[in-house]
This record gives sequence, C-alpha cells and structure tokens, in this order.
Amino acid sequence: MENANATPFARALRGIGAGLRSFGAPRIIIIVFLVSLWITSTLLKIPFPAVLSDSLVRLGMNAVLTLAMLPSILSGTSLYFGLPLGIICGLLGGVMSIELDLRGFEAFFGAVAMSLPLAVLVGWGYGWLLNRVKGSEMTVGTYIGFGFVSLMSFGWVTLPFHHPEMAWAIGKGIRVTISLEGRFSGVLNNLWSFDILGVRVPTGALAFSALCCLLVWLFFRSRSGLAMKSAGMSPKFAEASGINVNRMRIRGTILSTVLGAVGILVYSQGFGFLQLYQAPMYMGFIAAASILIGGATLKTGRISHVIIGTFLFHSILVVALPVANTVSQLGSLAEISRSVVSNGIILYALAQKGGAE
Repeated sequence: MENANATPFARALRGIGAGLRSFGAPRIIIIVFLVSLWITSTLLKIPFPAVLSDSLVRLGMNAVLTLAMLPSILSGTSLYFGLPLGIICGLLGGVMSIELDLRGFEAFFGAVAMSLPLAVLVGWGYGWLLNRVKGSEMTVGTYIGFGFVSLMSFGWVTLPFHHPEMAWAIGKGIRVTISLEGRFSGVLNNLWSFDILGVRVPTGALAFSALCCLLVWLFFRSRSGLAMKSAGMSPKFAEASGINVNRMRIRGTILSTVLGAVGILVYSQGFGFLQLYQAPMYMGFIAAASILIGGATLKTGRISHVIIGTFLFHSILVVALPVANTVSQLGSLAEISRSVVSNGIILYALAQKGGAE
C-alpha cells in the first residue's frame, strides 16, 4: 500500500538505491576512486587517450588470468590461490617454444599447446589435494602456490634448456627474465589493432580474452558445467542428485589451472618478457582481488565480474603511476605509490570477500 501511494520520484529514488546496493559498495568505491584519478590526471595534463590505451592493453593482458578464478569459485573450492601452479605450466610451455626455436603465432600457440597437458596433470593433482582439505582450500592453496614457485626456482636452474636466448652466459640454468622479442612478443596485441581518437585498441588480445570468456560461459551452460555449479552451490543436494562432488571440484581446478597457463602466455606476449623464478608468487592475489572488485563472492561469480574487475583494478594501477610521477620528482615515490595502491586494492577486496556470501 505504501508503494502504491508513493510518488514517482520516491519510487525512482528507491529503485536507484536498490540498484546501487545490488551493484555493490566495493565496486562503487573503486569506480569513484578511479574517476577521481582520471580527473586528477587530466588536470595534470596527462594525456587521457594514452591512459585509456594502457588500460585496454592491461585488460587484454590480464583478463584470462582473472578468468582462471571463476571455475574454482563455481565448483566450490573458492578463490584459486593455487594460480602460480597454472602460471608455471604456461611458463614452461613458453620456454619450450623458445627451445624449439618457434616464432610468431607458431611460438605462441605452440607454447599454449605444450602447456595444456602439464596444466591438466598439475590441476588434477592439486584438485585431489583440495578434496582432502575441504574448508581450508584458500590457506592450503596459498602455501602450495608459494611452495611450488620456490621449488621451480631450483627447476629453472636444473632443467635442460640450453637455447642461447635463455641460458646464462656463465653457469647453469636460464635467466630470470627472458625477452620475447622476435618470438611472440605482441602477437595478440598487434593483431588487428587500430587507433580511435588517439586510443590504441589491442583488438587481438581483447578478442582472444573474449573468446576464452565465451568458451567458459558456454561450458557452464553445458550439462557438465551445470553439474559443476550445482556441486559448488549445494554439495549435499548435488550428491542427492547423483553428482560426484569431488569429481566436479577436480574438474573445476583443472579448468582453472588450464586458464592460468593460457593466461600467463597472453600476459607475457603483451609484456614482452617471460618472468621466471619468484615472479609468479603473488599473481594469484591480483587475480583474486580483480574478480572480487568486479562483484564476485567466495561462492558465486560471473563473466561480467571478471571483465569489470580486471578493468577497474588495472586502470587504477595505470593512472596512479603517472599521477605520482607528475606530483613528485622523486623517482622512488612513484614506485612506492604503485605498491601502496596495488596492495591497498588487494587488501580491500579480500577484506570485503566480494560482498555477502
């Protein structure tokens, strides 16, 4: 009765309020912060088209890594803090493609193809472990990810890779950072790229990320994908319906590991380098913060959360650095500001836990 007697203006205000609540406070706060940085950068005469171009490049580079969080969330193992496992599988594929002297698209897709069997095997083993530590997946995943990165620091020294573009000039092992110039640097970013009003659009990278999102979206509308979502949302109901919950959790972990392997190769082609040893250590936190800021929770998520969260997180990083550089001439302040902003967003996103569970 009260709604019927309310004025159109009052009903509109209630509708706006309900929309803002459903959109989520964390996203609203992050958007306001990003817009304030954009305004500040404009006042400081930092070219906005260049800032937006970098944001689109970062979106194309990082979207697949953020997407790797989604299968893990929907299958019931929560945030995929074991992402470094998938990343290392992708890096191994990239290193093998250089060892085989592949170049261009052949090198990129060859690296993807060689990383997939490794990612499936590692994902299966990791999923098997998570089934035995139910309720502590994020904690165990963090330690497993850190431990695997540390273990591979010995692997990069001892594995039999000898290509001169990777090997140390003296001693054993391969370098910490390997240039992809002449290999597959920018193969996606430069594909079909174009300028519009001074904004560079990395069409190939965005299209590849969109294709990965589409494939995941289609999978979760298939019979197997719906069974996986059911196992994640209500394990007891799923078991009563004849669904093997543990098997669905392993499949979700495998899919997340595969996406992590592909995602690091997409990231590396945009960055122009393969970063080994300790570099993958904290990348899981960045992907987790991105999807949480996008609106996902520890139990539910959508493709839109991946895209929105990745754009917001990395757009802030893109604009914060030049703003800090312009405000202060101290070279160290910009890096300090970037670190504070980056870790601050991660902490805020994880503290929010993506909203109500």
